[in-house]
Amino acid sequence: MDKTVVITGAGGVLCSTFAKALAANGYAVALLDINEDAARKVAEEIRASGGVARAYKCNVLDRANIEEVHNRIVEELGKCTILINGAGGNSPKCTTAHEIFEEGDENRDDILTFFNLDKSGFDFVFNLNILGTLLPTQVFAKDMLGREGCSIINISSMNAFRPLTKIPAYSAAKSAVSNFTQWLAVHFAKEGIRVNAIAPGFFVTNQNYSLLFDENNNPTPRTEKILRATPMGRFGKPEELLGTLMWLVDYNASSFVTGIVVPVDGGFSAYSGV
Repeated sequence: MDKTVVITGAGGVLCSTFAKALAANGYAVALLDINEDAARKVAEEIRASGGVARAYKCNVLDRANIEEVHNRIVEELGKCTILINGAGGNSPKCTTAHEIFEEGDENRDDILTFFNLDKSGFDFVFNLNILGTLLPTQVFAKDMLGREGCSIINISSMNAFRPLTKIPAYSAAKSAVSNFTQWLAVHFAKEGIRVNAIAPGFFVTNQNYSLLFDENNNPTPRTEKILRATPMGRFGKPEELLGTLMWLVDYNASSFVTGIVVPVDGGFSAYSGV
């Protein structure tokens, strides 16, 4: 069977790590990202190491664009064996200034509060995370029908277990991703397509860096709160997700595993705070 993995959001810190690991294990890797330059850089690194990889500019909210990219991947690398839905993220337009309502927030327009969150920002964040998982799955899951050993891995978040303050759209969207993972697992169970999700704890990425560190690269108060609530007392390293990833994609190791969301979080989801 062809071993072709399709990864959306492949130019990011976490998904680029996935791409390199899977390429090293014999997969041909299709790296999809709205930022084609970022995806191309990762593809070049993989090829320089002897792997097979191609980069594709792709908007995961545009079904026609995904179809076009899909056709190119089938022609150039083969049918999709593994789909990793890694595209997602938050937006400053949907991040409140305060963690908890403060008196007068309902009348302020100089900062973002719950009452003046930008609807377009909320729509973008929710759509990017949930529709950005739905649409690629609709396109690439067709390649998997009737073939043994295929699977879909969605990227959820700690937000799906407990909503984080300040980021309501992202929290709601990642909760939807976890629920959708379970729905897909049931829907495709008789076809042998396994569907699972990884829920990373706190990892430093390009998207969240400004929330975690100030302009002088010092930890923000939010970072201090995160690390206090993480029993291991540190951020995760991208490569610490690879054990879970490789287990889930390996049919021989996880052929009876479907519909689960695996936290990789240094104990964050287990800690009550006391």
